[in-house]
Amino acid sequence: MNLTDFQKAILQGIPDILPEPKPKPYDTSINHAPKRKDILSKEEKKLALKNALRYFDKKHHTVLAPEFAQELKDYGRIYMYRFRPDYKIYARSIEEFPHQCKKAAAIMLMLSNNLDTAVAQHPHELITYGGNGAVFQNWAQYLLTMKYLAEMTDEQTLVLYSGHPMGLFPSHRDAPRVVITNGMVIPNYSKQDDWERFNALGVSQYGQMTAGSFMYIGPQGIVHGTTITILNAGRKIERQHEGLAGKLFVSSGLGGMSGAQPKAAVIAGAIAVIAEINLKAVQTRHSQGWVDEVYSGLDELLKRIDTAKRKKEAVSLAYQGNVVDLWEKLVKENVHVDLGSDQTSLHNPWSGGYYPAGLSYEESKEMMAGKPELFREKVKESLRRQVTAINALAKKSMYFFDYGNAFLLEASRAGADILKPNGDFIYPSYVQDIMGPMCFDYGFGPFRWVCTSSKPEDLDITDRIAMLVMEEIAKTAPPEIQQQMSDNIRWISEAKKNKLVVGSQARILYADAEGRIKIAAAFNKAIKERKISAPVVLGRDHHDVSGTDSPYRETSNIYDGSKYTADMAIQNVIGDSFRGATWVSIHNGGGVGWGEVINGGFGLVLDGSEDAERRLKMMLFWDVNNGIARRSWARNDGALFAVQRAMKKEPMLKVTLPNITDDELLEGLF
Repeated sequence: MNLTDFQKAILQGIPDILPEPKPKPYDTSINHAPKRKDILSKEEKKLALKNALRYFDKKHHTVLAPEFAQELKDYGRIYMYRFRPDYKIYARSIEEFPHQCKKAAAIMLMLSNNLDTAVAQHPHELITYGGNGAVFQNWAQYLLTMKYLAEMTDEQTLVLYSGHPMGLFPSHRDAPRVVITNGMVIPNYSKQDDWERFNALGVSQYGQMTAGSFMYIGPQGIVHGTTITILNAGRKIERQHEGLAGKLFVSSGLGGMSGAQPKAAVIAGAIAVIAEINLKAVQTRHSQGWVDEVYSGLDELLKRIDTAKRKKEAVSLAYQGNVVDLWEKLVKENVHVDLGSDQTSLHNPWSGGYYPAGLSYEESKEMMAGKPELFREKVKESLRRQVTAINALAKKSMYFFDYGNAFLLEASRAGADILKPNGDFIYPSYVQDIMGPMCFDYGFGPFRWVCTSSKPEDLDITDRIAMLVMEEIAKTAPPEIQQQMSDNIRWISEAKKNKLVVGSQARILYADAEGRIKIAAAFNKAIKERKISAPVVLGRDHHDVSGTDSPYRETSNIYDGSKYTADMAIQNVIGDSFRGATWVSIHNGGGVGWGEVINGGFGLVLDGSEDAERRLKMMLFWDVNNGIARRSWARNDGALFAVQRAMKKEPMLKVTLPNITDDELLEGLF
């Protein structure tokens, strides 16, 4: 398809004449979402069909009704495969998207990247990562949204309800161009089966964190955070600053975000062994260079581990098999593991997020759809076995941490030996031990950008600019954040060498408010001076200082009792929207599960203008300091330091600070 035909297809939206059914509606060469369980009643299935058919002229209902009914029967969802575009979806140059508004074109690029077959986990089901992190619920929503974006002016705002484009509404130039909500159900209806039902009905979706807000940049998006986590986990166990050379890190998951683990471990200098049951996921990560070697036999794998330890290699090894078998083999053969974690998608344990031991990948998929209760018991049994093996290695000095995927939570619900007598988990969340006190409390989080020219040379320029800015800031940075500055300068200086780009020309860098604002301003200046050839989109992972309220992950180091509240995330997205964000999003659900987290995100387009300069300074300052203020009120030492430093730099910032109570004063009062 040439460029003109591509643009015509976008502007057409939902076609008036039905396209022919796809010759292979279920292309077996593509990684597909598992079949969802049959959860709707007969009347609810009729309602799901009526909900799907409302996108199409009544003249097409006779053809589409039985087709959609069959999809619901076969897959548990109505994806509308017939309407999947014939053109390749990827992050084209911004100029290739038909548009009346440059910011809308940037958004089209971002959402296209989320559905690129090289990026997305289940692209034909419009799922980007995490097993259920969707950009849209069906292809009609995609077609209509792209048409709206192509038609949008700078004085309209597109409203998206869980993937459904409610429409273009009149607004103004300072308003966000898109406002996105995902899964915002009434709190009492946030159980796992509630999501299954609402999603099957076509009325709600799981946007994960960055999928449903068009900010996913492939596994690179989590590589930096994983690298920082592994580096600092290594610092916790080292004795004489020896680093991670020759030390073994064991985990699981090579799908979406979890695919970052092997690359991050090698960057940190460790030996990584990552288990993955899905052969296609293993092949993808190996072909992309994110995994160095692949093994299907445990005996052969253990020999390779021994060699890597002796030679102190930095190498990543994939085990194509079940992680429980790996853990139990390591225990049986008395292999010393230095660091352990898990990144299966346990926020989604019953629908493809976790595959139990004793079943093949295909057997699991059949059972989860056909015998869901039996599958649930198999998952619980597997989790108990996994924890038993982990506990045995932890007793021999392995440092195990939860990577925020609800592993500890679901293991506890399965009855695994994972709790202290007081009900706390026996292992820390990585946010509690590392990211919270070392990064988030000081305002450091996963700032990211995308070059909309889609040219590698533009990304190279942004890398150099970011490094120069960070090096300049480091010269006068206080001692409290020198380690963070050093780690991040090392990261950005080696970013290109580590071949992190998958899909869009994007980069991630942990930075605080000062770093984000100065880097963004330098980008904007370079765009104005035509050193960067096209606009740059700024964003972040919602897994950040102030975007997310999640008691088992992002806010797990909040100890004043407020970690179960979501004021911060809601305030974050509202504040971003009127301080200059190009688009904003708020989601129920994320890496820890539906009903377990509220998270907000943004996108901000830099075009070299004075208006972009104004917006970036105002919005980025709020986006970070909102979270620091909340964390300081929780009496977190790092955040108290950071917010007082911020107030000294910005006289208009006045934050309520806590008065600290002496613990001795409270003894004997109750």
